[in-house]
Amino acid sequence: MNARTLTTATLFTAFAGVIAANAADSQLLSMVMPDAKVVAGVNVDSAKASPFGRYVLAQLQTNNTDLQQLIAFTGFDPTRDVDEVLVATPSGVGGKANGLVLARGTFDPTLAALAATKGALTEIYNGVTIIESPDQQAGIAFISTARVAAGDIASVKAAIDRQGSAPSLPSDVLTQVSKWSGAEDAWVVTTVPLAGLAPAGTTTTGTSGGGPMANPMAGVMQQVQQMAGGVKFGASVVGTAAIQADNAADATQLGNTLQFFVNLMQMQSQKNPQMANLAQAFSINATGTTVNVTITLPEAQFQQLFQMEKKAAVAAPMGGRK
Repeated sequence: MNARTLTTATLFTAFAGVIAANAADSQLLSMVMPDAKVVAGVNVDSAKASPFGRYVLAQLQTNNTDLQQLIAFTGFDPTRDVDEVLVATPSGVGGKANGLVLARGTFDPTLAALAATKGALTEIYNGVTIIESPDQQAGIAFISTARVAAGDIASVKAAIDRQGSAPSLPSDVLTQVSKWSGAEDAWVVTTVPLAGLAPAGTTTTGTSGGGPMANPMAGVMQQVQQMAGGVKFGASVVGTAAIQADNAADATQLGNTLQFFVNLMQMQSQKNPQMANLAQAFSINATGTTVNVTITLPEAQFQQLFQMEKKAAVAAPMGGRK
């Protein structure tokens, strides 16, 4: 890996990898675009204090070659130097890839200058140095010794312009962010129906390029108007979600649909005991227009599921080769 690649793309990879409590940092929130459709965050400090959080961070350090190279090259270690991560995007999953990864922590102010001496592309914008990717489509800006912003160039520049101002997100979204970020170690808030976040090619009727009902969750997504959720680390890992439907009838139907999928998981007990244990950890109930979902798993079992997911992610690309 050459110096330019190491000082640009690797930084983006490192910050994204840390993403996994106190309420969200107000200075980070001030840099979030007002039309964000998804806002998510991780209190890295809280994660470091839990067995599962330390396990995930250890996995990042052990298995991420880019991260190891970054640490060796600059001395900057996101798993050590970052305290909080905030992610926001104004586009859906299938839309144009833009958005922000914002972080609070302890950053060496000379890192940008060091990157420039090693051949990285840089640009000065409003007094802030932006380290840019080779195609100049993405960048990372060390705004201060405690705040950093990464993402597409337009979003990073807009974040620099907004820094220090009052958060521009709608008040109801800020209320949700405050609630979930204050209670959970990792959290997410969506501001639009989930159908608007579906990958390109998936319709709200459950039809995609793969044929009718190729995505069985598309019908469920169509009923979700907004969603918020979070994860609390500890001896048991507790995940909580509040899913907002358009009306009480839709909420009841949505709750029944989710319970149906859980029941299907329980039916796999003979073939996959882990899946059956996961199904038993769910609690689903509808109250008014909201479907509340909770899953509680012992930390050790959550580690097992984490490992299974990693193996599946590694095997998937290989399985697609011909």
